Amino acid sequence: MNLIDVNEKFATDEQCLVYLEQMRWPDGIVLCPVCGCDRISRITRKVTKDTDNKRAQLYQCLEKTCKQQFSATSGTIFNDSHLPLHKWFMALALVVDAKKGMSAKQLQSHLGIGSYRTAWYLCHRIRKAMDVDQSEFPKMTGVVEMDETYVGGKTIRRGKQAGRGTRNKDIVVAIRQRGGPVRFMQADSVRAEDLKMIAEAYISDDVEMIVTDDFKSYPLALKRFEGKHHRINHSLGYYVRGDENEIHTNTVESAFSLFKRGLNGSYHIVSIKHLHRYLAEFEYRFNERKNADRFQKILGRMMQAEPLEYKAITASPEQA
Repeated sequence: MNLIDVNEKFATDEQCLVYLEQMRWPDGIVLCPVCGCDRISRITRKVTKDTDNKRAQLYQCLEKTCKQQFSATSGTIFNDSHLPLHKWFMALALVVDAKKGMSAKQLQSHLGIGSYRTAWYLCHRIRKAMDVDQSEFPKMTGVVEMDETYVGGKTIRRGKQAGRGTRNKDIVVAIRQRGGPVRFMQADSVRAEDLKMIAEAYISDDVEMIVTDDFKSYPLALKRFEGKHHRINHSLGYYVRGDENEIHTNTVESAFSLFKRGLNGSYHIVSIKHLHRYLAEFEYRFNERKNADRFQKILGRMMQAEPLEYKAITASPEQA
């Protein structure tokens, strides 16, 4: 569903709310989401320009000890949002299809959102829905490539290997299965023990081959996959080798390249505190890029994800 389709199908909040109701309760609402009572009353409110009501259709539990009012957006990422639903849907369509990402400032301008803070908060809630847990992914098999990069801070190089031992930067590791998904994750260091934990968490023992560059930590980190691990020596100017040119890390590096172009070209500055959400965004969009139903899929995830409070993402790291 492209931007034009979204604009035509969800031009009003009422249309958006009906769609969300069908998505959340395909067989119709049966139980109160708070107490589980089956006695529900529907409340229809008239929305005019002179009212602040954003949800025209409400339900109320008739259980005397509950009497909770709720709508299709209650308990979801849309919960208590003052932004009209049709703008939510437009923002979602823009973010999902933006290959290199879309900044909050761009969304604020495109959608006529009143404040930058609102647009920024909106973007982070969409990214939260894009955060896929490892349990949703099977471990990678086939041919897998692994690489690492550095994000943020000033580059301070030590030794002959440019980038290795870089300080004041955050480490991001990527693992990509050829013909399959990519996973981005932050790492505490590039020591063998940290890379080993990541590899064993994401790569199956049945993998056919693992390809990395010539960084010294990989042989020890991937010792469990001994005989399946192959390295390409970039420091000597080699980027492809093997009888069928199958020894390379070009696949995972292409995913990293897209991520870095997005950071530099769209966001310019990314807080390390929020880096995990940006990684989730680029990972999800990359893996779903060929899925024609990606808009509906991420919308479904937003209905299932827990609300993200503004104070939670603005708190200091010690408080978060």
